[in-house]
Amino acid sequence: MNVRVAHGKRGSGFMQLENQSVIVTGGAAGIGGAISRVLARRGAKVVAVDVDSEAGAELEAELGADVAFIQADVGLPETAELAVRTAVERFGGLTGLVNNAHASRQAPFVDLTQQMWDLSFSTGFDATRNFMLAAHPHLVGSGGSIVNFGSGAALVGQPTQASYAAAKEAIRGLSRVVANEWAKDNIRVNVVSPMAMTAGVKAWSESAPEQYEASLTKVPLGRFGDPEADVAPIVAFLLSDDAQYMTGQTLMADGGANKLY
Repeated sequence: MNVRVAHGKRGSGFMQLENQSVIVTGGAAGIGGAISRVLARRGAKVVAVDVDSEAGAELEAELGADVAFIQADVGLPETAELAVRTAVERFGGLTGLVNNAHASRQAPFVDLTQQMWDLSFSTGFDATRNFMLAAHPHLVGSGGSIVNFGSGAALVGQPTQASYAAAKEAIRGLSRVVANEWAKDNIRVNVVSPMAMTAGVKAWSESAPEQYEASLTKVPLGRFGDPEADVAPIVAFLLSDDAQYMTGQTLMADGGANKLY
């Protein structure tokens, strides 16, 4: 595991998250990278945890002193402790956690191997649980906020997504329980379920254009969301004091595609 803290100047912007320190898993690329960038622009210090060292280096170059990048696998239990320790040592504490990272492989239910199930649950549910437990002592009493990630694929039962959907719904169930248990500690726990044009979705649209078009027709707003413009600001809102009276909720950042939750 490698930890790097960059140095530089913060860009100007809406300082909605000033004085906050937030961990973002999968925080160097895709939706996670977009979240890290938006949080930093709005005043937060970010600990970005990701296996992608190249994307991490790009994030450091862009955000400078506002980011500490950790190259590590979120599926390893020790990664959560390292991320929390980094936030406390480098930025003086921890006020927020975004559990965005999740790796999975798609196959029909009868073809899913134990390895595929293990991958989805270790990087999805287990990682979310471990990061929440590691963060808890530092979020108690601080008005801390946790944002976990769900998926429309789980809500509608998208074929070939059994291991991913099962892990995502386990995350949503955990989030609702912990929102109730940790309310006394002034810790909020919410879920975001996005539909965004990531690199993976773009590749899918090119390899399976008919399926992509079929999915697109179900989006009332007529497009897949932009990670930075459409998803990350919702995460920023949930981390901010503007959402101080919201917990245990699932917010659908999907253009209206899924309403079953």
